[in-house]
Amino acid sequence: MDVTHDRALIAWGGFWFEPTGDRTRWRIVDDERLPEVAGGRRGCIGAEAEPYGAAQVEVLDMAGAVVARATTAQRCWAWVEGLEPDTEYRYRVLIDGEEWGAGERWDWTPDDAGGYSLKPAGRSYDLRLRTAPDPEARVGLTFAAIGDYGVGICADSESSRRQRRVAEALEHLVTACGVRLVLSLGDNVYLGEEGRIGNESGGEDDDWYSSFYQPYRYVISRVPVFPAVGNHDTTDSEGSDDRAQMEDNFHTAQRFRDDDARASVSPGLFYRFRYGADVEFVCIDTSLATPDEHVHRFFEDAKHLRWLEETFARQAPRWRIPFSHHPAYCAGPEHGNDPEILQVLDPLFAAGGVRLVLSGHEHNFQLTRAHGRTYVVSGAGGKLREQLPHDFDAAHTEAWAMQAHVLLVELDADTARLTPVSGLRADGSPHLMTALTPSNDVLRPPFIVTP
Repeated sequence: MDVTHDRALIAWGGFWFEPTGDRTRWRIVDDERLPEVAGGRRGCIGAEAEPYGAAQVEVLDMAGAVVARATTAQRCWAWVEGLEPDTEYRYRVLIDGEEWGAGERWDWTPDDAGGYSLKPAGRSYDLRLRTAPDPEARVGLTFAAIGDYGVGICADSESSRRQRRVAEALEHLVTACGVRLVLSLGDNVYLGEEGRIGNESGGEDDDWYSSFYQPYRYVISRVPVFPAVGNHDTTDSEGSDDRAQMEDNFHTAQRFRDDDARASVSPGLFYRFRYGADVEFVCIDTSLATPDEHVHRFFEDAKHLRWLEETFARQAPRWRIPFSHHPAYCAGPEHGNDPEILQVLDPLFAAGGVRLVLSGHEHNFQLTRAHGRTYVVSGAGGKLREQLPHDFDAAHTEAWAMQAHVLLVELDADTARLTPVSGLRADGSPHLMTALTPSNDVLRPPFIVTP
């Protein structure tokens, strides 16, 4: 889903499951078998999925009155127009007159026999949305950022448990802490779910059930997710390119291509969006370019670079926050500083009044302060690299942590409060994550960014 100040994009879909041979558990039906199992369907979710029937999307005020609606029989998504800024609504989707997704949901949950399986979860959707504020409104914002999460939650593995734990924390931040949007910092799906043998590439709908749709189903039904492209979403690190599937699942064409001024795409994924008058986000594609682009990175392409230069030359709002997968500064252990980002993009950040830069890629938490800007690596939403960083001086590192987490960011006019959250405590409250200095002093959140 997505929201602006006066409309909402609402999408729907589903997955097919079948019992295992001993009929004690369930498994997802591969896309290749959908035509025989699902009446000829070729896909089941995303912007290009075939319709499930005649759809009517209704948006209701909190008193239960329908205030806007949209209909379609050609697709599994619709924009609903005519909403009020910064207003909470409920919504529902009717397919051939029947409410979609109503009643108790089945989730991939702990099994009494061990591990996890598909079973009734004892909960249902809370289908609510809140529109963005008026474009001229000067208001604060609470949002979350998460990177390198797409390891999958169906296998009974430590990486699965990490992603589950962080996903539960993210859901709490949305429902209880006022998070209005989520930034994905890339690596949305990996090749093969960790903890099991298989060749899921991320190029089919069923590959995304375990890494995205199931762990975040109660988040993505409430708030929009804005994706960046990671090296595991492309051929940079894997044999398959998941970019088309990623764009389909995140509805990037429907969200960002209606205005050439605020996006530069095909190939590459660059876009910007505003939240009120004071906050602007800029998504930068830092992945490797295809050979026919004749540049090494997409952001070096003439068209994309011209768009970036124009974006950062515009009058800066109080907060202009670029986000991408690859970090400018990184102390390791696997990756170091990125000379191409520092040479090409960092001068644009300086010219554009940037104070905060977000990225993933390295599977830990790092905070750098350099040249009047704060650079954060938050690349441990599911993946975790447990070796020690080694290049603190070169990366200007002030804080780091070797823990899976989601990053909570609270913005007001002059201050950003950054709080990594590693999970939930026994009472359901967020478990805040501490960090270390390079000399092993403990730092407690939040980490503050000021002018």
